[in-house]
Amino acid sequence: MDKEIISMEEILVLLLIEITDHLFIRGVVIMTDDRKISDLIRKLREEKKKVLEGGGEERIKTQHAKGKLTARERINLLVDEDSFIEINPFVKHRINWFNMDKKRYPGDGVITGFAKINGRLVYLYAQDFTVIGGSLGEMHGKKIAKIYDLALKNGMPVIGLIDSGGARIQEGVISLSGYGEIFYRNVMASGVIPQISVILGPCAGGAVYSPALTDFIIVVEKISYMFVTGPQVTKEATGLETTFEELGGARVHAEKSGVAHFIASSEEEAFMIVRELLSYLPSNNMEDPPIVDTGDDINRMDEELNSIIPDDPNKPYDVKDVILRIVDNSEFLEVQSLFAPNAVVGFARLNGRTVGIIANQPNYLAGALDIDASDKIARFIRFCDSFNIPLVTFVDTPGFLPGIDQEQGGIIRHGAKILYAYSEATVPKITVILRKAYGGAYIGMSSLHLGTDYVFAWPTAEIAVMGPRAAARILYKKQLASIEDPEKFLESTSKEYADLFANPYIAAEMGYVQDIIEPKETRPRLIKVLETLENKRENLPLKKHGNIPL
Repeated sequence: MDKEIISMEEILVLLLIEITDHLFIRGVVIMTDDRKISDLIRKLREEKKKVLEGGGEERIKTQHAKGKLTARERINLLVDEDSFIEINPFVKHRINWFNMDKKRYPGDGVITGFAKINGRLVYLYAQDFTVIGGSLGEMHGKKIAKIYDLALKNGMPVIGLIDSGGARIQEGVISLSGYGEIFYRNVMASGVIPQISVILGPCAGGAVYSPALTDFIIVVEKISYMFVTGPQVTKEATGLETTFEELGGARVHAEKSGVAHFIASSEEEAFMIVRELLSYLPSNNMEDPPIVDTGDDINRMDEELNSIIPDDPNKPYDVKDVILRIVDNSEFLEVQSLFAPNAVVGFARLNGRTVGIIANQPNYLAGALDIDASDKIARFIRFCDSFNIPLVTFVDTPGFLPGIDQEQGGIIRHGAKILYAYSEATVPKITVILRKAYGGAYIGMSSLHLGTDYVFAWPTAEIAVMGPRAAARILYKKQLASIEDPEKFLESTSKEYADLFANPYIAAEMGYVQDIIEPKETRPRLIKVLETLENKRENLPLKKHGNIPL
């Protein structure tokens, strides 16, 4: 008779059955200690409740009284419903100085985790002003640094909701080290994953530099404040009295300093901006931006474009009217709309694909390039190039803005940033010259000479070294000094120069403009050219990095 071979696992199972049967026969009941487990679960629920309470009911009431939401309310408003997963909720600070051992709140003043926004994963942190004023200490900083480490590993955007009293003075240099760790990660993440900062309260001292290192800053009127030194220190150092709003309020940074990229009237609007902004961006630099079915006809033409440029070359018009008639569904997310309004930058779609739009604005300073406009354009170009977003440039500029203030302020250095950024960018680059393209500004605004892939011109384009009148003054300087009616002569010679140069045809003859098109054809032509550039590959010379003229 063959012997049956059984495994060790089967032997153990048989023994367990035998023992269980034996105990049952003897009336012994095997049971779990439900009471012990329920106590553990009860303790866990109590601890989690403490985490959710933040700084407590009174501090939450104070936060609401200031017209501000709590950190958890903000997260719930921003992310897709029930998608937030918290990381390190039980972390507490480890410092005992200045009676800090009596203030050990769970979370250490910041909530960190990941969630979905429009169905896409993001990492985020929200500083909790109800817990030790949202101040940044050792563990607070480590939590944010950990979020960045995870985001970099997984190629996901980081969103920071900032509402903090700054460095935790009770922790001294330890809190400063936390800022350093965050700054380092801001830089390492730059150009790898999108970083968005939403300022929802005070952001002062060293704390301002983390948002400044991120890609986009959103501020909210009446609750956002950013400054390196506050009103009191400013008064002591300079003798000047000022307020929080005058020194570093939302409108100051949206209009004057250029620190902020978007301004919102409420926290809810700020979160809507975050969601819209993310819809244009890829999750990391290895991805292409998302493609959206916009339903807009790729062959759509707009007859109004044929007459949108005024007959008088000195008459202004709003370049945003041009942009809205060309892009999908007239949807355009303008960036830094209140800062340097002589330049327009922002995101739109053409055939559902994200593009970065750059344009001169004839409605302000005639579209001339100044220091602020140069910085605005150059930074936007570099962001788009980092994240595989094609660039479409609409040109109408008489040149760089003249003036003592501009020269002494470094217009040469700042203007060179545009040249550098366009030349360095390897994404698809298409230019449409609408009207004026004079001198260095013609070259700088994504001309063919800077590696642009396609340059189109409208029939209204004027491509020359300078404007006709200025050119005539130089060309006929001696004659103007000796004739009786210099004004009449100047008018005649200006027209002569304009007829010769103030048009797109000589540039087209030289191959600097690939085609002169009817304005109404602009949308379908852009879309078709972008299709040909989908697989564009361009390698820059091997180097550690270039030296942009900062």
